[in-house]
Amino acid sequence: MKKIITLGAVLALACSCGTGDRGELLNGVEGKRWSSDKPHGMSLIPGGTFTMGQTNEDFLGAQDAPTKTVTVGSFYMDETEVTNNQYRKFVEWVKDSITRTKLAIAADDMGMTRESGGIGEYAFLDNEENEDRMTPYQKYMYDNYYSMDMSDDLYSGRRLNKKVRLAATPDRYPDEYYVEVMDSLYIPASETYNGVTTFDVSKLKFQYTYVDLDGVIGDNSENTRSKRSRHLKTESLLIYPDTTRWIKEFQYSYNEPMHNDYFWHEAFGEYPVVGVNWHQARAFCAWRTMYKNEYRKTRRQTQEMNEYRLPMESEWEYAARGGLEGGMYPWGGPYTTDEKGCFMANFKPTRFDYATDGALYTAEARAYPPNGYNLYNMAGNVAEWTSSSYDQSSYDFMTSLKPRNRSTESPLKVVRGGSWRDAAYFLQVATRDSEYADSSRSYIGFRTVKSVSGSYSRMNVSKMAR
Repeated sequence: MKKIITLGAVLALACSCGTGDRGELLNGVEGKRWSSDKPHGMSLIPGGTFTMGQTNEDFLGAQDAPTKTVTVGSFYMDETEVTNNQYRKFVEWVKDSITRTKLAIAADDMGMTRESGGIGEYAFLDNEENEDRMTPYQKYMYDNYYSMDMSDDLYSGRRLNKKVRLAATPDRYPDEYYVEVMDSLYIPASETYNGVTTFDVSKLKFQYTYVDLDGVIGDNSENTRSKRSRHLKTESLLIYPDTTRWIKEFQYSYNEPMHNDYFWHEAFGEYPVVGVNWHQARAFCAWRTMYKNEYRKTRRQTQEMNEYRLPMESEWEYAARGGLEGGMYPWGGPYTTDEKGCFMANFKPTRFDYATDGALYTAEARAYPPNGYNLYNMAGNVAEWTSSSYDQSSYDFMTSLKPRNRSTESPLKVVRGGSWRDAAYFLQVATRDSEYADSSRSYIGFRTVKSVSGSYSRMNVSKMAR
């Protein structure tokens, strides 16, 4: 009996020594404390309470923004609108993934592997040839899911070989099978001009899944686990900007150079992306979140970060004010010029006059002075999508704590900030505008935000801003 007691004491001592916590409940996992890194190119907006709504004269008589006291939490916001360079990275990532998937499927259908050479170099990594290199998890998934048609997409979840470079030019295509795949992705020769082959943008589809928590409201069922799938939504959509907006919206203007060059030419790399609808803006946010989390995995950082998303209308107005209570514009106001007579934003100062402010169309993302939160072009340049749905009376029934006014079913979304083609009224921080979610415009862009995890106290926020 004594031997049993002694053995138990030894085991207990060994276990306690192995943990390193001395039997105490330390803060966090293994005593680690969570700290939030400031995302690149974003400003920290400290949470607080402000008066939201139109505090100045409502010139248009819209009566859709009565004053209301609102509290928002701390969040990060892009210093600039999302630029063409940033959105092009999204497009190129989708293009690369689609191309590699098509090549891998073709190789799989023909039973070709890396040893086969040619298109076989792009075969899926989780196949019978690489079975001895798979982890137990990868082997289980291949045996039970990928090798059997158990879903609508047989190839969903398969591992692509991203270490092999894609052929840069047609003369470097390795075999006819590779040529056949690429031929299916590019515009037919009969539709090209000047001998320039172009990727078919109708193939650029991005698919992502998100949790629609709006469905939880009103659901009083205790067995939420079995209904989890009811709140999972999958979006699959084309993501290439509609460059034809430069022509369609100005039918009697010579805007062909903007249509041809604005999105892809390097000269416009740091200009805000336009021609993107609300759904495409959300898709960019989902991709940016995934892109960052995939990087974190390579750094063995298992804790996923908060998602990038479109700002709520209340967050947008709070950030646009730049810490100035009651200001008409992001720089305060009430004038649109500084003491030297220089315009503070890119807009249409007078009727028919687009160029007096220094820009005929859009301007570079950092072309004008930032506001108190170091945010550029919160007024003018391009109007910006928010996540909130538009309703003329929404302020009357919204909550005062982090109001979102969101409905994925509502076709009208709130657009804020005014643009290069708008009068000064639309640049005011409290002015509301709207657009249909499936519509894109040559004067509407967006910027993203990310919630701050943990306490919203200004003490913690000041530390995270360093």
